[in-house]
Amino acid sequence: MATIYDVARAAKVSLATVSAVVNGTAYVSPGLTTRVTAAIQKLGYQPNLLARSLAKQQTHTIGMIVPNIANPFWPEVVRGVEDAAHAAGYTLLMASSDDDRAKEALYLRLFLAKRVDGLLLTKAAGPLDPDLAAMLRTTRTPVVQLMRSSTALGGDKVLIDEREGSLAAVAHLLRLGYRRIGMINGLDQVSTSAQRLEGYRDALASWHVEFEAALVVRGDFRVESGHAAGLELLDRKPDAVFIANYLMTVGFMGALRARHLRCPDDIAVVTCDDHPWLDSFHPRLTTVNLPKYELGQAGARTLVERLEPGHPAGAKRARVVTLKTTLCLRDSCGCDLRRGAGA
Repeated sequence: MATIYDVARAAKVSLATVSAVVNGTAYVSPGLTTRVTAAIQKLGYQPNLLARSLAKQQTHTIGMIVPNIANPFWPEVVRGVEDAAHAAGYTLLMASSDDDRAKEALYLRLFLAKRVDGLLLTKAAGPLDPDLAAMLRTTRTPVVQLMRSSTALGGDKVLIDEREGSLAAVAHLLRLGYRRIGMINGLDQVSTSAQRLEGYRDALASWHVEFEAALVVRGDFRVESGHAAGLELLDRKPDAVFIANYLMTVGFMGALRARHLRCPDDIAVVTCDDHPWLDSFHPRLTTVNLPKYELGQAGARTLVERLEPGHPAGAKRARVVTLKTTLCLRDSCGCDLRRGAGA
């Protein structure tokens, strides 16, 4: 394999000249640049990318940590990040924390050690270790919080209007005449769970329906928790349920079958997040669609703008970008059963 020394000998120039051409760190005359470039191509020389990155203090890589890559919500978000990052000349490194703070800390340290230029982080539930917060401050690594907002971190945030989406879902059920509306929510200490609960409560209040704490059951965004929470909630006889994500809805549907209940005949369901295959299921699920691809793109672009030298965003204070949701009406909410019940 050819080395920088071989290139210098072939081009009859100094090592410093080859380095300046490869790394773009100093002016080299057009004639010498041509000789060096010709030697590189002839010898098939591959520059040391790590050394090149250290010289420029930039690796053109972005680190991304998501809570659970097995959740079908995240692949489309990652695709949006990757497409936007690639278009801007950045490579994506990705990890899944499984909503485990220790695993999250491990990946954060790894990404910082690899000198990523910036981070996209969907924070695991709970605080950030003080030593990690200090490392982020010391390295001055920009962090964009994606989907979840944590007071443990500063910087830019790219979020979804969870409260408004939840409010629209529950208000729709109320318009159809349901009054005992249960909720299966996600993890404690996660901003999305808090905001979805806020929207649920605001919708009830706007219809003068009393909030019952017993009708709200916690899950952890996974199938098994949706099943367990469903069995618990069904004992309390709701006539409709709003569920905070798709995986817990899969579990809840299993709980309905276990109790020999049907959706929407016996109980109506609205869930968070939409996927192309949901239109093929029976019943077809009414959902609050979360703009996944757009979330990823907006996160990557916000981070790239913070990284690019001379970009106006680099000098501005931290920003919050909030994307809107869409209510997709299908069968599981019981629209056909209750047509004309309200407007």
